[in-house]
Amino acid sequence: MARKKVEPYTALIIQPEVTVVDDRAGIQINLDRIKNLIHFGVGYHWEIPVKLVILPEYFMQGVGTPGKGETKIKDAMKRAVTIPGPEIDQLGEIAKEYGLYICGGGVVEEVKEFPGRWFNTNFIVGPCGNVVLKYHKWHINASLGLGTSPHDMFDEYCEHFGGSIKDLFPVIDTEIGKLGTMTCHDGCTPEVSRALGYNGAEVICHPGAIQEFEGVSEPWDFWKFTRRTRAHDNMCYLFGANWGSVNYEYYPKAFCPGHSFGIDYKGVMMAEAPYPSEQVLAVTVDIEALRHYRTKINHNNWIDVRTEGFREMYTNPIYPANRFPSGKPPTALVEKITVCKEVFDDLYARGQFTPPFGYEPEDISELLQSRIDYAQETGRLKKSK
Repeated sequence: MARKKVEPYTALIIQPEVTVVDDRAGIQINLDRIKNLIHFGVGYHWEIPVKLVILPEYFMQGVGTPGKGETKIKDAMKRAVTIPGPEIDQLGEIAKEYGLYICGGGVVEEVKEFPGRWFNTNFIVGPCGNVVLKYHKWHINASLGLGTSPHDMFDEYCEHFGGSIKDLFPVIDTEIGKLGTMTCHDGCTPEVSRALGYNGAEVICHPGAIQEFEGVSEPWDFWKFTRRTRAHDNMCYLFGANWGSVNYEYYPKAFCPGHSFGIDYKGVMMAEAPYPSEQVLAVTVDIEALRHYRTKINHNNWIDVRTEGFREMYTNPIYPANRFPSGKPPTALVEKITVCKEVFDDLYARGQFTPPFGYEPEDISELLQSRIDYAQETGRLKKSK
């Protein structure tokens, strides 16, 4: 079937103020603000109509990190939602009103197949008003992310939802291009974006809650240079949304200090909001130009991929799967952090990592445990249960 030409359109990247809420009722504060920012952006950029909106990670509920404000599982479940559900339906109404695709992420979602735990979930609602894509964050940072990764209960998850690369990293073919999504820490390594590229993604919607500690600003602009690389590698647009500022008693206002951006399929920065404040970025998406660019062989980052030599990297497990099966969700960050001792043992034992002077390979996991013990004894890291 012949495709229709995709006319250039505007994508909005929303950088909002986020309030960390205590329960599901508090979510409406964040939703109301998001909806008004979408209304503003759609109206302001009327000449080249808006067709796509990207929202940051945890835009509805916020999140707590190590220290006095750490979120344990019992805290998160108080603000967990279902997708679809009444909160996402509100965004569906706006999508239907304006003919939009809206992508948001970091939603604390309780999945009916696996009750009593939460997944860090991205969604895309379409112009029909319904959820047309859902993705569960794969690379959850063990030191910060308490949500369940599909990898944490891999066998059970695949049994329910499928285990193919298309099941785990879905891409939807739409009238504005092929859309996929990944979340925050997913973009720190090449694999998730590569999977989306393999599945045909032309636009990667990338919700994030990227902290200054993780390299948002110069001189270590890790957030920006890694995502430019992800876009360049896969010859796709990549739109990254971060918080503008935050309301939470345990965070500085600029905890996740903006720097939302739009990057094109060459890895070129199209627009950026390099400051910790609310903003709505607008970039023009030209899918036909991307498709023409991909017809060239010079610097085409897919046609020269030679996969056979890399198999061992992915057939030898690193972070172990199935550590948090049904009935045993991670209840506090320390449980996920503790698994990293096994990872250290493996990386050092096989010689991939070399220990610092004075340490033997088997000492590194003990060093991590001593740091965990100290953090818990001094109230820096909460204990399980």
